Amino acid sequence: MRQFCLPFAISLILFSGVSHADARTENAQLIAKGKYLATAADCGACHTSPHQGATMAGGYAIPSPMGGIYASNITPSTTDGIGNYSEAEFARAVREGVNKQGQHLYPAMPYTAYAKISDDDIHALYFYFMHGVAPVDSPVPPTQLAFPFNIRASMAVWNLLFADNQRFTPTAGVSEQINRGDYLVNALAHCDTCHTPRNALMGQQNDRALSGGSLGSWYAPNITPDLQSGIGNWTPAELAQYLKTGHLSGKAQAAGPMAEAIEHSLQYLSDSDIAAMVAYLRQVPAVSNGDVRARESYGAVSGSEQQLRGQTGDVDAGWKVFSGSCANCHQPDGQGSERYPSLFHNTATGADRPDNLVSTILFGVQRTVHGEAIAMPEFGPNADFAMRLSDQQIADVSNYVLKNYGNPQVTVTAEQVKTLREGGETPLLVRLTRPAVMAGAGLALVLIVAGLVMIKRRRQHVAAK
Repeated sequence: MRQFCLPFAISLILFSGVSHADARTENAQLIAKGKYLATAADCGACHTSPHQGATMAGGYAIPSPMGGIYASNITPSTTDGIGNYSEAEFARAVREGVNKQGQHLYPAMPYTAYAKISDDDIHALYFYFMHGVAPVDSPVPPTQLAFPFNIRASMAVWNLLFADNQRFTPTAGVSEQINRGDYLVNALAHCDTCHTPRNALMGQQNDRALSGGSLGSWYAPNITPDLQSGIGNWTPAELAQYLKTGHLSGKAQAAGPMAEAIEHSLQYLSDSDIAAMVAYLRQVPAVSNGDVRARESYGAVSGSEQQLRGQTGDVDAGWKVFSGSCANCHQPDGQGSERYPSLFHNTATGADRPDNLVSTILFGVQRTVHGEAIAMPEFGPNADFAMRLSDQQIADVSNYVLKNYGNPQVTVTAEQVKTLREGGETPLLVRLTRPAVMAGAGLALVLIVAGLVMIKRRRQHVAAK
């Protein structure tokens, strides 16, 4: 018996060691997969405070038309994070926007897109957040919106209208690469939540998917393959380069929310995933916004800055600002330099609306890609006092740039600059809830919502037949 038991015991120990080693390898692989998925989903951009906050510990106030919405702590802290969440509770929060306590999350958390995430990917994400993220026992400030948006239960009605909680289904008859790109664009990377216009109730207008949407001060442009309004004349290589770096000479430079997406997410995606996103975007239905030419096709070298030097009479007010604040980096003729982009053949100056040009001047450009920091100083409210420009000065320099280097059909007023400085146009839904109009509009809003609910239910009933 002893001769039999000893080899058996040794083999049992060796077998057990191999099993533990295999388990450790599998766990490490699952954590790596979950981390990659969390990066593709850009979780860190919101849940890690840009002011040297701990990874995934929340506390960042995401600006919205209703007010600041604080990103939650999603570390495995059992006191302040999601350490007590089961996988099912985690999945419900990610896909349905309902936390462990049964409270509705606001759609600043893009659960309408995350609803498409597969079960396998949810499992990997959950494992990563529970085992690959350090717990941080740090509470975040509560989100405190004005009435009626502070009533979280009202999100149940909004979800009924605009959230379907459906998993991603591959499209038959297209390549595996295009389906992968569809999953990345519309689920994990949630590009549609920014680049799709929204209706009066702030739901996505999916019949015009990816045709451009307002983000407050910034504007997410049309990324359908329309030749004039979208990116139809971008080559696959150009689009891939932009997604990976945020820089494409003669076409576009990433700023604002897009710079954040590239810095925190897109630059880390594999080349095959970027290629899949490109392949998908190039075959979605093209949507025209009525543009007569591509926004990056406007403008040329201009010598107006040099021609106006030395004049003291009735000269362009915008030239004065440009010459003193812009020409040193972007060059007097607007052609830029190795580090600073040209002002012509630039989507910010050639667009049919000035939002991104004005917001770039107001808030600057900050992105770090592959270890290299790209920055343009801001001239708005957070600028050094000596560099700060008034609304009128920003309107003047914007008009100078548009006239000489960009789309001359677009003009900017000081009032527009003021609006963008303060976060952009206030959506109709928010205007209707102001106290002055609440009494008269409240009943109408309830009737509108009720009508939309009935229409959606009728459509679902007809579709089910």
